[in-house]
Amino acid sequence: MWFIFALLTALAWGGADLFYKKGSDSDDKYSHLKIVTIVGVVMGIHATGYMLFKGISFDPFDMVRYLPVSGLYILSMTIGYIGLRYIELSIASPVQNSSGAVTAILLFIFFPQDLGIFDVVGIVIITFGIIGLAVLEKKAEAGALKLSAVQIDKKYQFGFLAITFPIIYCIVDGLGTFADGIYLDEMKLISEEAALLAYEYTFFICAVITFIFLKGFKKVQFNIFKERDKGLAAVLETTGQFFYVFAMAKNAIIAAPLIASYSIFSVILSRIFLKERLSNKHYAVIIIVMLGIILLGIADEL
Repeated sequence: MWFIFALLTALAWGGADLFYKKGSDSDDKYSHLKIVTIVGVVMGIHATGYMLFKGISFDPFDMVRYLPVSGLYILSMTIGYIGLRYIELSIASPVQNSSGAVTAILLFIFFPQDLGIFDVVGIVIITFGIIGLAVLEKKAEAGALKLSAVQIDKKYQFGFLAITFPIIYCIVDGLGTFADGIYLDEMKLISEEAALLAYEYTFFICAVITFIFLKGFKKVQFNIFKERDKGLAAVLETTGQFFYVFAMAKNAIIAAPLIASYSIFSVILSRIFLKERLSNKHYAVIIIVMLGIILLGIADEL
């Protein structure tokens, strides 16, 4: 089942990326904090509903126990939200999600384990596919920047600064997912349900603090219920998080790069709905990554 959970996570987070991008405003310096607020509120609602529906108890100390993981994830996501104000989704997503390779490498170094040939080939194909997609998008960006400033959307004119955000995201998120692999799979320091609730309630606390900062200190006009795109992104983000913890708890070293392939879905959706161009090389890389996903699915059934 870990494979199904990982695939559902990738699909949900691919969709979330689309709405994150649609909800980002390069002219709004608080856009990323508004997204943090909405995502945290939705996660808090989900955590409460899930806890009541399942009839499970929640130990608040789990938030402290799981804080290193939650902190890295929330930090990386906030950095990612900032980056989406200034860079195309089809560039940012593949670079960010090279974090799956970072995680797989760290887990393999610190927690060596035997992997089947399909597992190894699938991980390699997906990892190189994601990196290849990032390279293609960086070349496309470089070509676009040769156009006159008038012809380029303002939000894409930040050059090195813009590409720095997804790179930092990649590193921080990779460390977070590595820590998650330790907590959920390798050392089993916390259960899947406890990790889910701890993370979502920690995000909710961050949302409350951010909301107070925006409304109380910065006097920002902000109505959570009128932010349709941010709200849809938050729902999809939370849906992906639900499946994510169960995938990571079962097979972290393989699930991490598979989940990172959600950048493929992000790119496809950005081409369809945001009208960002897709070349034949992009299609080729997408097919290659899909092949890697199929191989991991076969390995899971063997």
